Amino acid sequence: MQERVIEFEAVNPVEIFGTENSNIDLLKSYFPKLRIIARGNTIKIMGSDTEMDRLELIVHSMYKFYQKYNQLHPKDIEAMIAEDGGSKPDESDNAVILHGVHGEQIKARTPNQLEMVKQIETHDMLFALGPAGTGKTYTAVALAVRALKDREVKKIILTRPAVEAGENLGFLPGDLKEKLDPYLQPLYDALRDMIPSEKLNDFIDKGVIQIAPLAFMRGRTLDKAFVILDEAQNATESQLKMFLTRMGKSAKFVITGDRTQIDLPPKQKSGLIQASEYLEGVDGIAFIHMTGADVLRHRLVRKIIDRYQKFEETSTDNLKN
Repeated sequence: MQERVIEFEAVNPVEIFGTENSNIDLLKSYFPKLRIIARGNTIKIMGSDTEMDRLELIVHSMYKFYQKYNQLHPKDIEAMIAEDGGSKPDESDNAVILHGVHGEQIKARTPNQLEMVKQIETHDMLFALGPAGTGKTYTAVALAVRALKDREVKKIILTRPAVEAGENLGFLPGDLKEKLDPYLQPLYDALRDMIPSEKLNDFIDKGVIQIAPLAFMRGRTLDKAFVILDEAQNATESQLKMFLTRMGKSAKFVITGDRTQIDLPPKQKSGLIQASEYLEGVDGIAFIHMTGADVLRHRLVRKIIDRYQKFEETSTDNLKN
């Protein structure tokens, strides 16, 4: 359990804590997973980093509010919590995954993203399948960062098939990192939203966060790690089987992919299609199927996906007939 201390200066603590700590009691009702102790001019909080991050933002807002208006009432605090996206513990609390580098909420924004948050709590392996723009990779990375912050895992491993380079990177200029970075950029982009640059670089240097092509997973046992395989539709049948069997005892695996965007050569079959057929329904493995309704990009993207899907389904029916 982590611990932090928030100290108040140049203000009577009673004005922040409330008479007989009434404001502190209010905070406790909204943050039942945290231990909150008010003493002197300090608040000591203990619990997960994710929850403590949220509470710290609220407490600092309380302090600024009092400095500006010279008063602070319970209804003001509840308004701050509501603005932060919080409420008394119920299903909506699960939407907030963590806070980003600038304090913004990173949350599940669609029902299927929220389902990802729920299912990873009760399943060690999760397949999130669906079209581009549905936030499946971003949500998976957020869940991994939260698990690392809460010390549920010791490392994050992010991988994807470098199929655009044929996973034969020797002909490309530069060292391994320079060769891989263009193919792994979406993963870096997500991480930069959630971890300050200096800390992210330190994590990468120390191997706490590892980003590598799928071929580099062979022979490893991935334990005490949150592992994400992105663009899994471009893994061959043998590659995906190899990856899934790398799972250690204390690991979480999330596999994301879009079965309509397979870039493999015509004679190679996607391991994602095979895994979906073989593994859906297996105890401990969850499948979530994202749709055009989950698309969060430009409004035209959803229309484009729906139109392509319509014509692809028509073409498939014609081939069957």
